[in-house]
Amino acid sequence: MLGLSILGLSVVSQIVIFLIETVFSLYIGAVVIRLLLGFARASFHNPFSQFLVKITNPVLVPLRRFIPSFGSVDTSAVVLAYALTWIKLSLLFLISKGAIMFPETLLFALGELVKTIIWIYIIALIIQAVLSWVGNAQGNPLVPLINSLTNPILRPIRKVVPLVGMMDLSPLVAILGLNILLIIANNLFH
Repeated sequence: MLGLSILGLSVVSQIVIFLIETVFSLYIGAVVIRLLLGFARASFHNPFSQFLVKITNPVLVPLRRFIPSFGSVDTSAVVLAYALTWIKLSLLFLISKGAIMFPETLLFALGELVKTIIWIYIIALIIQAVLSWVGNAQGNPLVPLINSLTNPILRPIRKVVPLVGMMDLSPLVAILGLNILLIIANNLFH
């Protein structure tokens, strides 16, 4: 009977960890994508942009009263993404280890945020490549948004890497570079 209660607690803990990880990661991702789209000066009249604005404004608008932007960087979004990442990691540590490891979670949160940004760019580049293969993708409202997001990364690479026939290899080079950055981030913040 004791084994069943421990197993039940373990299952409940796993479900709680899964829910915390999923809910926090989705919202942090939305805040970071909004931050990156603002940095890339993407159109916020796009339906996907409007969705991001609607789900992030309830938290970002009050934060902007206290945290001003610096240039094109929405510092309130940076602070919110970092704080949410720290809260997520603290809750996960609390559930899995029974305590919040304060100094470690501060550093781990920074690492997680850096890795989130890298993954967003990798996924955006993959989506951009897949959409470029689809014949009817130009009518898709996601295409201009993805192009705006990836252009700051691809522009300098395109200056160095020429077209090979009709193939643009700059997304491949960017994904390789981002994966190298991901390896570095994993080793720095682990």
